[in-house]
Amino acid sequence: MANVADLVRAAAARRPGGVALVHLPTLGSRTTTTWSALDADVDATAAGLRTALGLHEGDRVALAMANTPAFVTSYFAVLRAGLVAVPMNIGYTAPEIARLLAEADVKVVLCDDSTLVVVEEAVAGSHRVHVDPAGLDAVTAAGRRGAAASPSDRGGEDLAVLMFTSGTSGRPRAAMLSHRALLTNLEQCRALEPTPMGEDDVVLLVLPLFHIYGLNTGLGMVAATAATGVLAERFDPAGTAAAVRAEGVTNIPGAPPMYVAWAGADAYDELRGVRMLASGASSLPPAVLEQVQTAVGITIREGYGLTETAPVVTSTLASPVVKAGSIGRPIPGVEVRLVDEGGTDVLDDDAGEIWVRGANLFSGYWPDGSGGPDPDGWWATGDVAYADEDGDLFLVDRRKELVIVSGFNVYPREVEDALAEHPDIAEVAVIAVPHPYTGEAVKAFVVPRDGATLRPEDVTAHAATRLARFKRPTIVTVVAALPHSATGKVAKGKLRESEQR
Repeated sequence: MANVADLVRAAAARRPGGVALVHLPTLGSRTTTTWSALDADVDATAAGLRTALGLHEGDRVALAMANTPAFVTSYFAVLRAGLVAVPMNIGYTAPEIARLLAEADVKVVLCDDSTLVVVEEAVAGSHRVHVDPAGLDAVTAAGRRGAAASPSDRGGEDLAVLMFTSGTSGRPRAAMLSHRALLTNLEQCRALEPTPMGEDDVVLLVLPLFHIYGLNTGLGMVAATAATGVLAERFDPAGTAAAVRAEGVTNIPGAPPMYVAWAGADAYDELRGVRMLASGASSLPPAVLEQVQTAVGITIREGYGLTETAPVVTSTLASPVVKAGSIGRPIPGVEVRLVDEGGTDVLDDDAGEIWVRGANLFSGYWPDGSGGPDPDGWWATGDVAYADEDGDLFLVDRRKELVIVSGFNVYPREVEDALAEHPDIAEVAVIAVPHPYTGEAVKAFVVPRDGATLRPEDVTAHAATRLARFKRPTIVTVVAALPHSATGKVAKGKLRESEQR
């Protein structure tokens, strides 16, 4: 199997009448799609993209859609047509979307009703093709009517997905994920025992499909196992938990805020029929692990990964015993080293930066492949961990500048640049602060220009016009000056220390 879309073809051959997707657009409403029907829709849409829109192999196609059957069909159709999928965070503002479309040189944007307005604003004045929800239906219909497009032989090392992420600061960059990387990580996860997902599973797909965790570990694994995916467009604690019971969900790829919210909604009883609970994207509080174990009777399996690793690196499924606070051990086929600042392996239980090697690694950052694995195949994650005497890993620190809000990376530089556009702000610094629900939140320190009167609410209102909700500062502190190092750089360490007093 060379192309990620081959997973759908294989699932359709294996379970043609089996339910591939259950869509819950609103509470109380429900549609289903079989694997054979999904495969036919993917074929038709792939043909339409190539023939009706005149796209060529390797062209980039943005997906700005919620968790719907349209996203699933479009994603696999883009890959089957030999194109490159560029998932877009549907919470982004028009300026954010416009910038990413330009950086990826996107040719077509596929959107749905939830994103139509913001996408139209983002592409206004450009010559980029924009396909709205009705237009997507027309593309699929054209593919059914016309002659089939010649099959694409793209796969393997060819680029499949551009997923925007970044280092510890600056604007997001697009990680280049090949078909090889995505398929390899699925096989690596399937080699775990107990297996994280199987054909008989009914899987809750509420994690956003524009995130690598939802896209590959969720949707990709559903296709790889011919399981059934239950698509939920938004996470509502009580409503989603009720859907878990109503649909007979057995498998939940989740994130810490979901489990925290279910506890607050007293919804754990609805999860008692689930056989596999997983958590990733950010650290799971040990108290939540214990609470779920007590209430539901099963242990949440925690993992660690990154966009650049497609995404899973470690899992407690690879550990004989689940330990609170641990991210487990490397999954089959993935190597991990802990190294010091000089690139030497640390000794015993010392902490070191996580370096990863495996066929699931990305091919570098768009467009030139910079920042990818070194000549020996190792890639430095920027995250710090230590291994206990049993070999189980524990994260010590995420990338110091990065803010992780509900599992989503927020890059301080991007927030700072947006806030600095306010005419009354002379200087700004952004740091992460703890948050009981989202894990971390964005805090901004702003210095007013001479003579200006600046209120925190002025800053948050400005941020709302330029940044997605999860990137916006939830706390704004107006200060007379920021601390600086001898070289003039803002001393964020001192800002963090002031938060701990």
